[in-house]
Amino acid sequence: MPDRPDDTPRPAAPARTVLAGLDGIRSDIEGLYRDLHRHPELGLREHRTAKRAADALRAAGYEVTEGIGGTGVLGVLVNGDGPVVMARADMDALPVRERTGLPYASTTTTTDDEGREQPVMHACGHDVHVACLIGCARLLAGRRDAWDGTFVALFQPSEENGDGAEAMIEDGLTTRSPRPDVVLAQHVLPYPAGYVGTRPGSFLSAADSLRVTVHGRGAHGSMPQAAVDPVVIASMIVVRLQTIVSRELSPTTPAVVTVGSLHAGSGPNVIPDQAVLELNVRTYDEGTRAHVLRSIRRMAQAECDAAGAPRPPDIERLSSFPPTVNDEETTGRVAEAFSAYFGADARTVDVQTASEDMSEIPRAFGVPFTYWALGGIDPDRYADAARKGTVAQDVPVNHSATFAPVVQPTLDTGVSALTVAALAWLADATP
Repeated sequence: MPDRPDDTPRPAAPARTVLAGLDGIRSDIEGLYRDLHRHPELGLREHRTAKRAADALRAAGYEVTEGIGGTGVLGVLVNGDGPVVMARADMDALPVRERTGLPYASTTTTTDDEGREQPVMHACGHDVHVACLIGCARLLAGRRDAWDGTFVALFQPSEENGDGAEAMIEDGLTTRSPRPDVVLAQHVLPYPAGYVGTRPGSFLSAADSLRVTVHGRGAHGSMPQAAVDPVVIASMIVVRLQTIVSRELSPTTPAVVTVGSLHAGSGPNVIPDQAVLELNVRTYDEGTRAHVLRSIRRMAQAECDAAGAPRPPDIERLSSFPPTVNDEETTGRVAEAFSAYFGADARTVDVQTASEDMSEIPRAFGVPFTYWALGGIDPDRYADAARKGTVAQDVPVNHSATFAPVVQPTLDTGVSALTVAALAWLADATP
């Protein structure tokens, strides 16, 4: 588990003043979380979730704008002169059938674009993010005497598809919202609940998903001499791609190239006309990202040329997430505030291979940001798995059908982390 910093804790009086109200809203936040978990919604369909967020913000006195980028919600609370702090939570769920066995487990289904039924589950913890941001927003609204400035609560759609932040930006987010001085966000991860983890610099990877269509020439399976076999070409591409990380990048440069899907043919005795590969790339800086993507194109083209394919491969980018690179000064400020409030539960987190589109929002405003980890696993369960050396096997991870953050202390910690971080600016709490 990541280590905590050795910084000497400093007073966190403004945060403790505001968070004294947590006892009064805890049951509401827990109920909201269970309700959101029971009623998940896929990206750009988060109508119920967005309404719950908007209603909660209005009740707390926020000026609310709905429907940004489809289902996004913006809440603004002006409390005199001072910094503007934006905190963002994502709202969407995943097409996963839940297997947690919880009494508030999702049984929701929907239909995809082709009319097929899909299960839906909050398998990534975005229900936690929404509940925690609403809790933070309510606490700040309830103790306006403890801070000065403007707090902006932003609820973003469609993070899982990588298009929600951009949709809000294209729909005028930067003109509808006050320009923040800083943007804050958190994500529940498979660490012990009660834990918060910061990291300056590279935190989450960039992610690019590609589809490569290889064109061949079909023929009878017994007459391969009449064919250009796209199955063989695709297989060679899969093998060749593994050399990008192992032979083209330095051993100290992290990257992942995964071919997750390969489809070709309709029967055992027919050589098809084409094969389709879908692959995912994870990198941590733009130089490595550009190199890997160029190599994929080069290798796919070269294998098709070597086999005499009748036409070049088609290469489409299906989705793209930017790297999440935390501003060092901003992250240091939050880490110091966390150390003062959480003590030994404030840690330094490792680089993560997951990806996010949140950084598009501060980039559009031209302001710094920091994004931190929030533990969500029962501490006793995690400790037991750590003792046995079975964390990877026994601790459910995000996107798993059994991933369900323990309600407490996850929610208290998430509400507190957002509040403490926001007050590092709004209460001028920088040591």
